Amino acid sequence: MHVAILGATGYSGTVLYGLLSQHPNVESINLYGHEGGKGSRFFDNEVPAFSTHLPILPFNPAEIMSHNDLLFCATPAGVTKNLVAPFIEADFPVIDLSGDFRLKDPLIYKKWYNKEAAPSSLLSKSSYGLTEFPEKNTTKYIANPGCYATATLLGLAPLAIEHMIDPNSIIVDAKSGVSGAGKKLSTTSQYNFINENAWLYKMNKHQHIPEIMQKLREWDSKIPAIQFSTTLIPVTRGIMSTIYLKPIKHYTNDEILTSFHKHYDNAPFVRFKENYLPAIKEVTGSNYCDIGVNYNPVTNTITIVSVIDNLMKGAAGQAVQNFNLFWNLTPTSGLPLLPVFP
Repeated sequence: MHVAILGATGYSGTVLYGLLSQHPNVESINLYGHEGGKGSRFFDNEVPAFSTHLPILPFNPAEIMSHNDLLFCATPAGVTKNLVAPFIEADFPVIDLSGDFRLKDPLIYKKWYNKEAAPSSLLSKSSYGLTEFPEKNTTKYIANPGCYATATLLGLAPLAIEHMIDPNSIIVDAKSGVSGAGKKLSTTSQYNFINENAWLYKMNKHQHIPEIMQKLREWDSKIPAIQFSTTLIPVTRGIMSTIYLKPIKHYTNDEILTSFHKHYDNAPFVRFKENYLPAIKEVTGSNYCDIGVNYNPVTNTITIVSVIDNLMKGAAGQAVQNFNLFWNLTPTSGLPLLPVFP
């Protein structure tokens, strides 16, 4: 089939292009620019990651829909919502890596993103694409989850769905590599700042918090909020979400492990490591989410460690997984099955 990418020059878009170019069911990839794009070419002004220099075509919804079977949007938050109405109105398949359609409530979007939201009539036609827990009535517009949200929700899902969590006890300490901030230059992403450093930012203000809460409340409506911190660490790719919570009652270690096995034993991209706590390097370059748990009966505290590659399972990899799910393809098609090591 033929696919389109809007915004291929960012980190997520570049990784997405690389995955789709090796996908057995993708015949061609057309690239489009939301700022015109006429005359520009893929990788003309960058270190070439691939041996191709494809033209970036001007954004034209009618042209895109006539020449492609699906559109991937890898644009920044605040851009996609202004461009995709023709696709939604035409019921054309879209997988959106931005945050513009993840939140159902436009007022919540405005509060957390400090931007005007898409119209409610469009938001209602989107589906939240957490691939291990797809919505029952998936629409043709799929909002790919955020990276912090993916790692955190996959870590919490089994216990939340089984109502095993004290609703007021969840604390999340999440850490991300520098590529999560995107390609745009900033003081905090410069080598001199982040090398041999760790920077806690957006304390309880990160825009992925409301999408985490939106999904958590679907699983357990009694959860009112979470304590959530985000820290930038000096690695290129990767997220580690360390989650602390109190169970609703005393469980045995085996009961806790059983809840995770129940939900993930048949999930091709979640590797549940039981009481082994995984490291970021174990998933780098892959679409895996590795999860481990530890139960301290003395404090009655469960610690969950969930690690992903933010550009793969946290962005482009999950987008391809959603693509496979949408078209009923083999779930692992086009996705690497081994992490990069060392």
